Amino acid sequence: MMEKIIAHVDMDAFFAAIEQRDNPLLSGKPVVVGADPKKGKGRGVVSTCSYEARRYGIHSAMPISQAFRKCPQAVFLPVRMARYSEVSSQIFSIFFDFTPDVEPVSIDEAFLDLSGTQSLHGVPLEAARKIKQRIKETLHLTASIGIAPVKMVAKIASDFCKPDGLLEVRKENILGFLWPLPIEKLWGVGPKTKDFLNEQQIFTIGDLAKVREDKLCDMLGEHGLSLYALAHGIDEREVEQGQEAKSVSHEHTFEKDTADKETLFKVLLMLSEKVSRRLRLDDFKGRTISIKVRLEGFKTYTRAVTLAEPTNFVDDIFANVKMLFTGLYVCGAKVRLLGVRVSGFHSQYVQESLFEDKKKDKAERVHKAVDLIKDKFGEKSIHRAL
Repeated sequence: MMEKIIAHVDMDAFFAAIEQRDNPLLSGKPVVVGADPKKGKGRGVVSTCSYEARRYGIHSAMPISQAFRKCPQAVFLPVRMARYSEVSSQIFSIFFDFTPDVEPVSIDEAFLDLSGTQSLHGVPLEAARKIKQRIKETLHLTASIGIAPVKMVAKIASDFCKPDGLLEVRKENILGFLWPLPIEKLWGVGPKTKDFLNEQQIFTIGDLAKVREDKLCDMLGEHGLSLYALAHGIDEREVEQGQEAKSVSHEHTFEKDTADKETLFKVLLMLSEKVSRRLRLDDFKGRTISIKVRLEGFKTYTRAVTLAEPTNFVDDIFANVKMLFTGLYVCGAKVRLLGVRVSGFHSQYVQESLFEDKKKDKAERVHKAVDLIKDKFGEKSIHRAL
């Protein structure tokens, strides 16, 4: 069998890099994209930041207030998702010029199966250099690329060589590359698993690889078997082409923690509307509806429900969100953040019944009318009332 050649392409500081490219005055400056810091009193988080900002210890998902304290002279900018999505489409067009086997991981990264493309694009390193060059010349952005026979190693390699790097790990070098790395670099090792393994004197991937498979299974169950395989460079996951987004979600961070139920329900309705509209724009319906509730002190709860039929109607989403919230919320608890998410996608063009549902047909027309109004007059032009 032909050996797999998998590339993991990850754009460097993607949102911040676009902002610096679009506004040359920001070049070389610490740029932070995310919530408004409000001079250190902001409530949101950092989406991403430039490498200049990272020198001050700023990183993604950091509270924006903390980022401001670390570097108050940074340029703080709001997220422009429409712009980033536009550039992302241009990047993925480049990927498809090199292979049809592209698996999006997020807006700024993807796996590419380059197996069998040597006659067109040369050996793996040459193909990767061409991809990087195309991105730099046409979009004036940089990407880091890891190449390996398996997905996990390709991903670790791209992280390892950031920014603007290129690293190939050949089959015969996989264990030499993996084993010195800290255990948390392995897929599936989160903070709790890391702490547990460290307690067992397992600190590197090599330490884990030396543990007998049956012992790992006793320690971690089936998860131990998976980690044992990964620690030995075995990852049979294929590049899954044509993967769509797996969920649509929106979140809202309150300026001040609140326990006011009317305010909380208004925000949940607003988030349900945003998710509903995004689903319709992408021609999707989902069956699983989830909420996220973060209280003061950052304690976070999630709840979900799976419906019998997929939906993208705001009324369906909000009714279930309200039900989940009511079952979870303890009266008087102050809420810092709310989130609404829909997953378990179906294309809205899949026929769900041989018989037309007049009630659903009417709801579909109403939603389309609302979409047209928002398209013409803006997102804030029309909203449902509680």
